[in-house]
Amino acid sequence: MEVNLSVLIEQFLEHLEIERNCSRLTIRNYRHYLTVFYDYLKSNLTRPPVVADIDGDWVRKFRVYLSHLDGTVGQLKIVTQGYYIIALRSFLKWLIKKDYVVLAPEKLDVPKNKDHSLKFLNSEQMQLLLNQPLLSTKEGLRDKAILELLFSTGLRVSELAGLDRDRINLETREFGVVGKGGKSRVVFISKQAAIYVGRYLRARTDKFKPLFIRFGGKVSITMTDKDVRLSVRSIQRLMKHYVRKARLPVDATPHTLRHSMATDLLLAGADLRSIQELLGHKNIITTQVYTHVTDAHLREVHDKFHSGNK
Repeated sequence: MEVNLSVLIEQFLEHLEIERNCSRLTIRNYRHYLTVFYDYLKSNLTRPPVVADIDGDWVRKFRVYLSHLDGTVGQLKIVTQGYYIIALRSFLKWLIKKDYVVLAPEKLDVPKNKDHSLKFLNSEQMQLLLNQPLLSTKEGLRDKAILELLFSTGLRVSELAGLDRDRINLETREFGVVGKGGKSRVVFISKQAAIYVGRYLRARTDKFKPLFIRFGGKVSITMTDKDVRLSVRSIQRLMKHYVRKARLPVDATPHTLRHSMATDLLLAGADLRSIQELLGHKNIITTQVYTHVTDAHLREVHDKFHSGNK
């Protein structure tokens, strides 16, 4: 009797947690993507789905189903559809290692996103954004420190939200962080970011461990670090607020500041391998997405300085 597919999915998720040391967020996302696939098969079969049902025909039908799904705003985005296929490919690779005969993962092509543009802020836009928080308030000082630190370090928003203040060394202007896949890296803080993080910390009178906390509302002695830690969603919202306030033409997110940091370093002459390490990319191919920015910069240099263009 064949094993129910739902049992194998649970075993795969345990593999991600124990052997791959994936984050809770990654495991949660993979659970969602694979459960949607499982439920799709279950709704179209007269019996519980098994491994043999993961064939080319069912996967093709599932992809059509995904293309008709509604997302948070309109149709499910191409990039989001791709996440389902990436999860399914990883699951198939694991099944092969467990000696199951399944569809070859390489036969599943991840849909290509039509929009290959990389969102980042130029130096003028970046300064405009950084100047938005009102430094006379606790919230403004905190938000200024957040924006400066994001741009200075290239941290992912989840990495920033998870920081505790005893981890930050403002004298050496560096600290360690564990990113995607449990990959550790050293993060460096710019002089300007260190100044504002220092000002923000000196303005705090509480004993809570999180680096960035929420203000407002009643604070009780029973509140824990978890209660006051600023969430990823809160950081995304405050970022959106300042982007609107600055009237930027780019719908910038915390991740945009990560792109902006990498672009800033590249345009100043930093090498790609160093930027890979600073961003915590596992593969340099991921970092190479920024090279088209420098290509455009080189064209400007050529147009401006080459004698043939005079």
